[in-house]
Amino acid sequence: MKTDLVKDIFARGEACRVTVAGWVRTIRASKEFGFIELNDGTSQKNIQIVFDRTLENFDAVEKQNVSACLIVEGEVVLTPDARQPLEIHADKIVIHGESSPEFPIQKKKHSYEYLRSVAHLRPRTNTFTAVFRVRSVLTYAIHDFLQKNGFVYIATPCVTSSDCEGAGEVFRISTMDVNDPPRTPDGKIDWSKDFFGKQAFMTVSGQLNVEPFCWGFRKVYTFGPCFRAENSNTPRHAAEFWQVEPEMAFADLNDLMDTIEALSKYVIAYVLEHCPDELAFFDRFIEPGVIEKLQKTVSSDFARITYREALKILSESGVKFDIPAEWGTGIQTEHEKYLADEVFKRPVFVTDYPKECKSFYMRLNDDNETVAATDLLFPGLGEIVGASQREERLDMLLKRIKELGLKEEDYDWYLDLRRYGTCQHSGFGMGVERMMRFITGMENIRDVIPYPRTPNNAEF
Repeated sequence: MKTDLVKDIFARGEACRVTVAGWVRTIRASKEFGFIELNDGTSQKNIQIVFDRTLENFDAVEKQNVSACLIVEGEVVLTPDARQPLEIHADKIVIHGESSPEFPIQKKKHSYEYLRSVAHLRPRTNTFTAVFRVRSVLTYAIHDFLQKNGFVYIATPCVTSSDCEGAGEVFRISTMDVNDPPRTPDGKIDWSKDFFGKQAFMTVSGQLNVEPFCWGFRKVYTFGPCFRAENSNTPRHAAEFWQVEPEMAFADLNDLMDTIEALSKYVIAYVLEHCPDELAFFDRFIEPGVIEKLQKTVSSDFARITYREALKILSESGVKFDIPAEWGTGIQTEHEKYLADEVFKRPVFVTDYPKECKSFYMRLNDDNETVAATDLLFPGLGEIVGASQREERLDMLLKRIKELGLKEEDYDWYLDLRRYGTCQHSGFGMGVERMMRFITGMENIRDVIPYPRTPNNAEF
């Protein structure tokens, strides 16, 4: 079906004859004429359709409900003195697909929690057309930056036999009968009889799988879903989330932070340029001032401090935090926000964390206490990127694996990278949903991913 696109009609801004197809956002009519707000999915803006009694099926059209699908033919009329710059005066409307009066999303205020319960229908609302169009543009911008800077995309598996973080918060995959699994002579579950011949999990990160490709391509990245069985019901966490994970050979921690800062600014600037209507919507209805915040982020130099310096700032702040900032623990969300919001008022890298609160693969610093790692903290949000220089020394990596009680045999292939031409390398993970929350002002991760997966929720 060939039709004119609403985004093109607004872009041309000229009187002409058009045919548009879309869905009713609102409809109101009197005895002689009516108005329809129609959205065709190509623009954040609805286009106003004016129809009157000269329409042969006027009575049928005026009875249509929200979300009915219509095909409209008519003339574009410029309306420079009205709220909208133009409208379509229809001389033919085809009812392509009727909508029941019970359509769950009417023209009234719905809570985000309610809209999550109809996640298959919420893309038809102004808020979520804006959210998911921005997500699409953001995703493209990430690929665009990395491709332009010489990174090779690698598709890493969602199924793995190792836990990247060593945290144990993994989803196990099995085809065995849960009520009667095969067992070994000592009564334990015999995983050798399972589909993969061993225990298998949904990946918590593609990092370990993408790292080996550094040795073949120098700069690589993977981009896909990750899964964590963390029983957390905060606005920051989901059981399934997306992240981009670049890895770079011959790169140290400073190179890494330079790349992270450049990528962050690029994707934000790209969204500012390509989603003006959507950002105007967020600025008006979701987070007033969000456009100014994004512009300031793009023009700012990101701050850089060490973990020790961060603890000193927090301890001398005079602020009574719910959780004290103490050596050897991760910096909490309240600390992250204080540093980014109150102290630096811009994004800030915190580097050189104690080895106790970071993963086994992070490079041990010369002080034998800290690792060459960094978290990037954004104002109003907290951590948005986790990164580190990787431990390229075989003996040191083996030592850390043993210290954490991990099984060396599970990482034998990973250790091979250090046996055969080891090199300095670094990488990071940027959470798409966290960047989305920063750009859109949406507070809950469940509202920036199409079908959220959280504890007790795997609908649709």
